[in-house]
Formats: sequence, structure tokens, C-alpha cells
Amino acid sequence: MSDKLPGDPSLPSNDKEIQELIDLGEKQAHKYSVEDFFRNPEKSNYQLSPDGTFFSYMAPYERRKNVFVQKIGEDNAIRLTSSTDRDISGYGWASADRIIYIKDSGGDENFQLYAVDRDGSNPKDLTPFPGVRIQLIDILEENEDEIIIGMNKNNPQLFDPYRINIHSGEMHQLAENTNVLEPIDTWMTDHDGRLRIATKVVNGTESVLMYRDHEDEDFREVLKTDFTESMSPLFFDFEQDHLVYATSNLGRDKAEIVRFDMHSGKETGEVIFKHEEVDVSGLRYSHKRKVLTSIVYLTDKRHIVFLDKNTEKWFRKLEALLPDLEVTVTSHNKEEDKFIVRTYTDRSLGSYYFFDIQTEELTKIADVSPWLNEKDLAPMQPVTYQTRDGLTIHGYLTLPANVEAKNIPIIVHPHGGPWVRDSWGYNPEVQLFATRGYGVFQMNYRGSTGYGKSFFKSSFKEWGRKMQDDITDGVQWLIDRGIADKDRIAIYGGSYGGYATLAGVTFTPDLYCCAIDYVGVSNLFTFMNTIPPYWKPYLDMMYEMVGNPEKDVDQMRAASPVFHVDKIITPLFVVQGANDPRVNIDESDQIVRSLRERNIDVPYLVKYNEGHGFHNEENRFEMYKATLGFLSKYLA
Repeated sequence: MSDKLPGDPSLPSNDKEIQELIDLGEKQAHKYSVEDFFRNPEKSNYQLSPDGTFFSYMAPYERRKNVFVQKIGEDNAIRLTSSTDRDISGYGWASADRIIYIKDSGGDENFQLYAVDRDGSNPKDLTPFPGVRIQLIDILEENEDEIIIGMNKNNPQLFDPYRINIHSGEMHQLAENTNVLEPIDTWMTDHDGRLRIATKVVNGTESVLMYRDHEDEDFREVLKTDFTESMSPLFFDFEQDHLVYATSNLGRDKAEIVRFDMHSGKETGEVIFKHEEVDVSGLRYSHKRKVLTSIVYLTDKRHIVFLDKNTEKWFRKLEALLPDLEVTVTSHNKEEDKFIVRTYTDRSLGSYYFFDIQTEELTKIADVSPWLNEKDLAPMQPVTYQTRDGLTIHGYLTLPANVEAKNIPIIVHPHGGPWVRDSWGYNPEVQLFATRGYGVFQMNYRGSTGYGKSFFKSSFKEWGRKMQDDITDGVQWLIDRGIADKDRIAIYGGSYGGYATLAGVTFTPDLYCCAIDYVGVSNLFTFMNTIPPYWKPYLDMMYEMVGNPEKDVDQMRAASPVFHVDKIITPLFVVQGANDPRVNIDESDQIVRSLRERNIDVPYLVKYNEGHGFHNEENRFEMYKATLGFLSKYLA
């Protein structure tokens, strides 16, 4: 491995200026500090062991989130992991006696898989392959010794499925994924853990659903669709194992939950659930009782439709015991009579509870952030507005608590992705800014997921164009309503939101008084050239959605902020993780270099132990303190 640090060595973080921003931010005395919003929780990510006798959770050790286990009814806990360089990224119970967890290195997102017994013994690195990324395919609930994972060990662009022993690390490859021109990107098992469904990408823009009745057969093609259309299997039917429950937008704009026949390659005609306004994909079932239990869908907030009377009965009991809170079940035992329950609101990270169905007893386990009083924080209000070309955009507006909604300084906060969406709930960034007197405006611009096929396709090749207009139109909506002070509007975003930030100060230079770009794209050409190897099979899709560097040269150049830095007059703060595999550090280096060549000073914060976003809490503290200083300098 090279000792050379990533990025342009002539563009270091200007530490003195960053420190000045931090000092300026800390002059804003407030009841709650940056640390209160961005410290690692004392206890979080609770899970219940399959036999229902142990809790597991994550808690800080040497400032990093590690895994702990505690027997139910006892006070003493055992720490299972000792990571000090980086948080454990995720974990789970692979059996009643063994826990698996994943961790990357410095934010490179090449996650390795580890396992350890619940008493802390027999630790094992199951995938000791540097530069290799794993993905979980099936935990195999009925198998105490094995799980199924995907791994790009043979080719960094392709993930092969493996059955791996969680004690020894011995593994067996279940199928081959060798064609980079037709890569398999999804593997799916049936209820018995047999690998029976796969999807592959063909011609870069088509998806082929494949199926086999038995593992000793070859996969056969069932259905080919354009990438904008989807037939996405969720899980197999409980009685007829050639049928699957799936989400489908075939022949419709919004995705609906259907049953699909893998033999005929057609839907059975039975629509389980649909919604007129949004896509629906959240179908849940009981593994023990083999029945469908509920459907979850997201409009302004989360909604649940129950399909099973037993599930509805105990969930309604929980809602009665926990009034005025969002309630969700995060874990349960195999018998499905003991649950870990999580609550939250838009102003609180909530609490964890233990619920026993047999006794109907609810016991609080832990508050996630007890140092924050939600009465001091600000409500998140769903809003809608119209774009200049007639689209309805859904979003959220959070205004400082106990302040009249008039002439408020606003932070426009477009989400990353861009093919995800913002949703209602607690957001530490939003609440930090609101406590400092700023309103925060989040919008699900065109291309945001969940609003149907047409809304998704309306974003194609519209980076810096109509997608940016959606943001601009939302800002104008706030100004026209008298909510925003037109002279005190900032824009801040990460990833695609960072791109939107740069596009905002480039293409609407008079709209914003300051801007913060966090791991954002500045040059669409170089962005395409530096994507991770496992994204390359989707490059033709990216060309369709963003632009083709050979065919759409003029359009992509026009939409790349780095080529238009002469238009930037807005004070800009740039933040980047040096090991970012998605948005290469060169994206931030380019914009900073171009501005500095014009003798424009740009505060630039780079962390060499981070990737796509800052995960180590001390780096988060530094970034948000500097951000507050920057905002107080230009927005207050």
C-alpha cells in the first residue's frame, strides 16, 4: 500500500482558518453543544438474541461504537469488540451463541466480516481479504453455523455468493458471477436458505430476473425490463414456492405489492396493496407463523396497514403504552413473543423498550440521548410547493422553536443520493441549526425515490438544470410566503446535496449568502471516471440518468460547477473525506484549486481517516463547530 496521501498535497486543510471558524462558532453560547447532537449514544442499536435471553447493543469504547452483550435481567455487560480506529459499522446475531459484525478501514467502505461468541471468546476474521467488500445475503435463521454472503474477491466489479461457516471461516462458493458485461447484482434465497433467484444487468441498462427451482439447476431467465421498470421479489410464498411477493411498477407509475409467478413470468393478478401517491415496498411477515403481517409506506410520515389481527393487536397495545410516539419493532426472538421496541419523534431519538407479548409487560431499556429535552427542539413540518413546470414537490420545513415564521434565516438542505428521499423524523443537523436560530428547508426534488416512475425519470440528465430549479423554486416559495429573509439564505448539502450546493452558488449566485459543500461532486466527467469498481456495471445507467461523457459533452460541461467558478461570488466552505470511494477527493480539490487560483479564499477541511461522510465523532465535532462559525459569519 502506498504511503502517499490521497488528494492534491498542495491543497491541505487550512487549519488556522478552520480553527478560527471553530472559535467563532463556539462564541454562540447555547444550552446544547455540538457534542450533544453528534456524540455517539451511550447505548444504541439494541438487538435481541434468537433465544430471547440476551440483549446486544452498541456503546462507546475509546470513543468508537463497539458491540456489547448483556443477559436479560442482569446488570453486567460484556464488551465483544475493541475497535479504536473506527466504529463497528453494523452487527447482528448469526445464532443464539454467535454475533457477526462488519467494519471498514478509514471510510473506504470495503467492509470485512467478523464473528465472536456472545461471551467474547473465539473471535474470527471471516473475510481477511484487503480491498474486498462483503454484503449479507441471508442470515439463515434455522442454521446455527452458516450464513450466506456476497463478496467481490474474485473480481472487484462482481459479487459472488458464498456459504460461510461463522466459526471457522470455511466458505463454499454457491454460484459464479463472471461476466462483467452481464453482471449479477442481486441474489435471493427461499425460506429454507436455498439460492434460487438472481438478477443481472444486461447492456448496462436492462435488468433480467432469473430463477431456478433447485440449487443443482442453472438459473433461467424469467423477465427482462428496462432499468426504470422493476419487478423486485421480496420473499417467497409460504406454500407455493414458485410464487413470490414482490414490488412492481410494470404497467403502472407507482410500485405496488403483488404476487409474481416465477414459472410463467407474470403477475398472478393479485395486488396486495397500492397507494395513489407513493411507491409501496414495505411488506412484512411472520417467519414463525408463515403469514403476512403488515405493510409500511411513506408519504409525509410513516403509515402502517395491518394484514394480521394478532400483529395489529399487540402493536395497538404498544401504541397505547407509548402514546404520541412513533413506534417500531427493531428485533425479536425466534418465537416472536419477545421484542425490542424503538420510539422516536421529529425532536427525539427516543428510547428502547423490551416487550413481552405473553405478559404484555413493557420495560424501558435505555434512552438514546437523555441529555436532549425535546421540548427545547423544533418540530419538522411536512410542506408541498409547485415547481415552475407544474410538478408537486414534497418536503419538510423546520423553524426555530418559539419564533414567528417571518423573515427567518434559512438553510436550504438538499439531500444526497440523489435517488433517495428525505423523510420525517429526528435529524441532528436540522436540530442543531434550529437551536441556533436558523430554519432548515429540505425538499424531495425530482428524482427522489418513492414518488413513482414518472417523477424518477423526470430527473434524467437534469443535474444542474430542472433538478436545481426544483430547489430554487422552493427557495422562492419560502421568500414569497415571507418565511425566509431573502438576504439570509444559505445552502448546505452532502454528496449529491454537495453538488446541488455548488450548482446553487454557480447557477444562481445571487440567491445564497453562503454555502457549505460536504463531499460533493464538482465535475461530472471526473466523477464518472472515479466511481468504485462495483458501480461500473451500472455506468450505462448513470449515462442515462446523469449524462454520457462522449455524447453529452456540452450538457455535462454546462452542469459541472468547476467549469464556471468565475460565477461564484458566494462564500464557500468545503469538507471532504480523503478516502471517499464514491465522491473522490479530487472533486473537492478541483473546486478549491480553481477558486484559489482566482485568489478567492476557501476554507477547506479534509480528514484523512474518513470517507463518504465523517463517522469518527471527533471529526464530526470539528466539522459542525466550524460550520456554525461559518454560518455565524455570513448568515446570522
